[in-house]
Amino acid sequence: MKLGCCYFPEHWPEAIWADDARRMRETGLSMVRIGEFAWSRIEPEPGRFDWGWLDRAIETLHAAGLEVVLCTPTATPPKWLVDSMPDMVAVDEQGRPRGFGSRRHYCFSHRGYREQSRRITDAIARRYGQHPAITAWQTDNEYGCHDTVLSFSDAAAQAFREWLAGRYGSIDALNTAWGNVFWSMEYRSFAEVDPPHLTVTEANPAHWLDYRRFASDEVVAFNREQVEILREHSPGRDITHNFMGFFTEFDHHDVGRDLDVATWDSYPLGFLEQFWFSDAEKNAYLRQGHPDIAAFHHDLYRGCSNGRWGVMEQQPGPVNWARFNPAPLPGMVKLWTLEAMAHGAEFTSYFRWRQAPFAQEQMHAGLLRPDSSDAEATEEARAAADVIAKIGPQQCAKAPVALVFSYEAAWVCGIQPQGRSFRYLELAYEWYSALRGFGLDIDIVAPDADLSDYRAVFVPTMPIVPDGFVSRLSNLTCPVLIGPRSGSKSESFCIPEGLPPGELRDLIPVTITRVESLRDGIVETGEGWSIARWRENVASELAPEFALEDGRGIVFAHGNHRYLAAWPDGTLLNQLITRIADEARIEFLPLPEGLRVRRSATHLFAFNYSTGPITFDPTGEVIDPAGVSITALPQ
Repeated sequence: MKLGCCYFPEHWPEAIWADDARRMRETGLSMVRIGEFAWSRIEPEPGRFDWGWLDRAIETLHAAGLEVVLCTPTATPPKWLVDSMPDMVAVDEQGRPRGFGSRRHYCFSHRGYREQSRRITDAIARRYGQHPAITAWQTDNEYGCHDTVLSFSDAAAQAFREWLAGRYGSIDALNTAWGNVFWSMEYRSFAEVDPPHLTVTEANPAHWLDYRRFASDEVVAFNREQVEILREHSPGRDITHNFMGFFTEFDHHDVGRDLDVATWDSYPLGFLEQFWFSDAEKNAYLRQGHPDIAAFHHDLYRGCSNGRWGVMEQQPGPVNWARFNPAPLPGMVKLWTLEAMAHGAEFTSYFRWRQAPFAQEQMHAGLLRPDSSDAEATEEARAAADVIAKIGPQQCAKAPVALVFSYEAAWVCGIQPQGRSFRYLELAYEWYSALRGFGLDIDIVAPDADLSDYRAVFVPTMPIVPDGFVSRLSNLTCPVLIGPRSGSKSESFCIPEGLPPGELRDLIPVTITRVESLRDGIVETGEGWSIARWRENVASELAPEFALEDGRGIVFAHGNHRYLAAWPDGTLLNQLITRIADEARIEFLPLPEGLRVRRSATHLFAFNYSTGPITFDPTGEVIDPAGVSITALPQ
């Protein structure tokens, strides 16, 4: 695995570039990402390009032996461009334009901006596409950051109408699919359809779902336009995009199909603070991040681009954007780096090389402080580089378990949660975390992935069952666990004929007759376990495998398939995992709190996320806080 950093030569005097490059190499870095926010310096006025500084920056890095990942700068269109077409900015759900003065101030659907995106991409690709320093390209930067996937601009409205016409063919077909007879919502033409915002009360959920599908397709199309230009002018170089953490606003599987390598930006402490974790978890893992945050995304994005992936931005210290921004526990930067390698990363790149003393991110740490002295993470990067050199290249071992992840499922649950605590990401993450607690390696895969080689398959929920999915599950002989709300909606967001779980009834003969969401703190108990948040009434001739104390069934099994009709607590989920692992003859290793493992093809890695030492039973080694144990596997 290579190590790298994100560098902004335009932020620093040219006189220090060569010394920066030298120090990068001495730190153990071999790659540098540049250019993602540099449009105003590349093209300071319309049509006038200033390539000189970028030519010299690339040559300086190349002379030091550094590979360059060059970015298209479209995440930050310059002021002159915004002023030339003010309607290019995104419009938020309240109808407010997203103005100039930060970043990501464009609408994916604006045809004029799409043309400008292609133009600047073409110019950069022609200039540097054959340069020997350029080994990879990054398109744009963090699609959708700051809530910018969904735009409600005039450009988006018109593009949505065109998208609907292509999908439905006739307005009658749309009215029927959406159930627009309800509340007299019927349209006479596609021209009458607006985005689903600013309605008096909630808009039609089918309308929202199609708008989310449309918006995702716009991201895919925007990215594809850049990819095609880069492939034309820079053949043989990898193309990537840097995805984000806990982000489902577009279908990353669809974007990933056009990439060579999927990458993501890993900020474990920021994500712990910003998302649903309890106060107890936030306190226990304040300086480490929850043990499964990084791994979850490693495995998720490995499944987005044919197994090739990397970390484009790795947190090296306090960030600037979370509610609270603690510093990592000493050793955690090294741990996060080696954990990425264990999960098959091709590279880990630290954000950023030097902390900026100005503008919005001046409180975001780097490998260097603003005065160019080494920050705490620099020595940990060197230590990680030494370990990587010692143990050699690592290939991710084939996981025995697949967890099926659906971006559309996240949209459905978000559009009509039915209970405010039903969060798709949290459900999928809890299942993943429970599996990891048993020392299992997991592949997170798309709904259309080949599942035939796995020894167990977990589907946290799949409200809309894709074409062919039931057939593929029926062909499996391994245990399959399917979670609540699966098969509960049709393609057009209606309750299916015959009631849920729809087609899944071919696998498990159950019928969901009623669902209820439960207030926070309300639980219903079984034998040593409980359920909360969500419960379904199940009609079936099958005897339940697990039932509440009052006899109502919660888990039903038929052959190798199971249906779980509630949001389970950890105990129930662990009992199910244990039973499934036994049936599949998968060896598992229950781990103490804070310890996680991952196997490469040649080594067993163990990571201590706790604040105290832990004895790793398989080796007897005592692992210090933020420590890593690496054991060669028999070959």
